[in-house]
Amino acid sequence: MDLPERPHPFLNRRAFLGHSATALSGMALAQLLGRDGLLAAGVSTKTPLRPRIDPANPNAVRQPHFAPRAQQVLMIFCAGACSQVDTFDYKPELIRRHGQPMPGGDKLVTFQGAQGALNRSPWEFRPRGQCGKMISDLVPRLGSLADEMCFVHSLTGKTNTHGPGENFMNTGFTLDGFPSIGAWTSYALGSANDNLPAFVAIPDPRGAPQSSGNCWNPGFLPAAFQGTDFNATKPLRNLSRPEGLSTSEDHATREFIARINQHHLEAYPGDSELAARISSYELAARMQLSVPEVCDLSTEPEHVRRLYGADASGDKTQDIKAAYARNCILARRLIEQGVRFVQLFNGAYQVGGEGTSNWDGHKVLKDQYTVHGEVLDQPTAALLIDLKQRGLLENTLVVWCTEFGRMPTFQAGASGRDHNPAGFTGWLAGAGVKAPYSYGATDDFGYKAVEKVATVYDFHATILHVLGLDHERLTFYHNGIERRLTDVHGEVLTEILT
Repeated sequence: MDLPERPHPFLNRRAFLGHSATALSGMALAQLLGRDGLLAAGVSTKTPLRPRIDPANPNAVRQPHFAPRAQQVLMIFCAGACSQVDTFDYKPELIRRHGQPMPGGDKLVTFQGAQGALNRSPWEFRPRGQCGKMISDLVPRLGSLADEMCFVHSLTGKTNTHGPGENFMNTGFTLDGFPSIGAWTSYALGSANDNLPAFVAIPDPRGAPQSSGNCWNPGFLPAAFQGTDFNATKPLRNLSRPEGLSTSEDHATREFIARINQHHLEAYPGDSELAARISSYELAARMQLSVPEVCDLSTEPEHVRRLYGADASGDKTQDIKAAYARNCILARRLIEQGVRFVQLFNGAYQVGGEGTSNWDGHKVLKDQYTVHGEVLDQPTAALLIDLKQRGLLENTLVVWCTEFGRMPTFQAGASGRDHNPAGFTGWLAGAGVKAPYSYGATDDFGYKAVEKVATVYDFHATILHVLGLDHERLTFYHNGIERRLTDVHGEVLTEILT
């Protein structure tokens, strides 16, 4: 028996008009709630705030999204994965259970293989500063500045491999080809100094980190926002004028080239690539004067060089420290000159030289870290002291970080620690953050973040926030995607902010 045909309930006129009215009113409500920031958490309705870049002056000062707490950033990056349990993350239980298996870790296999027993740090931890923060004897001078520091003890990463880990901490992505945080910052804010780059990377005197230029790469951002890399030992190449060319001839040549460039630009109005290229050449010309001046450390008083430990002595470790110390002085001078983002590297990648030039302490951690701690400690502490004495910390956010942490165990058959992205430490100092302060925690052994777990995305979001930038709105449209430093993640760590 055939059933009588019924009209579809959604295809009659009354239902169609009713559902249309409901949909339109819902869309209007969502727009109003989004405008006022009242939609449920996790639903982002923020419109992008892409800065307008003048190709003829890409580093012109641009306004932040809201009132900033800091104007500049100095990021100190320890390449090789500096161990949190040997520096800033004090674990009494690790000391008490030294030599015992880590609970739950009997079948744990990490980057280089099976794990041995728990191993306390070879260095004692002592209370530092008025706050009494427990910090290792490996970095006693930095420890003495504990009252200036805001520690984030619950950082987590996405990879246990050095190159991708360096990429992740510096760019927010493990893959190559994404803009670094310094490039994002100069893209957003420009620079207060017309004669120096907005973003300068200072490689370790011993060489570059493993992911090298990816750490200061502009990725898909305009090339103007790439970090310019040089250090106190090796200033920029090709800065000196050719032999036989006098100062007046050099000046006249530049003026002549500038007139030709301007005439050429007028012939092609609106050609942004041509304007950008001319701007780049003009900055390079100005840097021929500004970079040698900022790199000339001979004008530094003796007591400042002594504070940093910047004079060579003939001892290998002390000479490495002195070279890094001179880089620290250079970093301060760049901050002093208004450079927006300065990235200072401690540690370098060396093929076939594991642990000898960076913090990758797999085999003989004590011998390796004794050198690295000596190189890092005095110059970096002096840098903080010097910035504060000159009033530069009032407008500068100092960030100390590394690509991931290390295990509280020693590797099976070795006297060192394997890679560990499950929980590690970074710290901040200066404008915008509480100090002394400690945020988050790893477990009793320093293995895994368990309290107020923070991601690298959160770390980046917080740095941008201190600069007056909304990490969800600072974007660049690339291949159909509104790209961000924090991808689609990240929450500002508001608890650590002043």
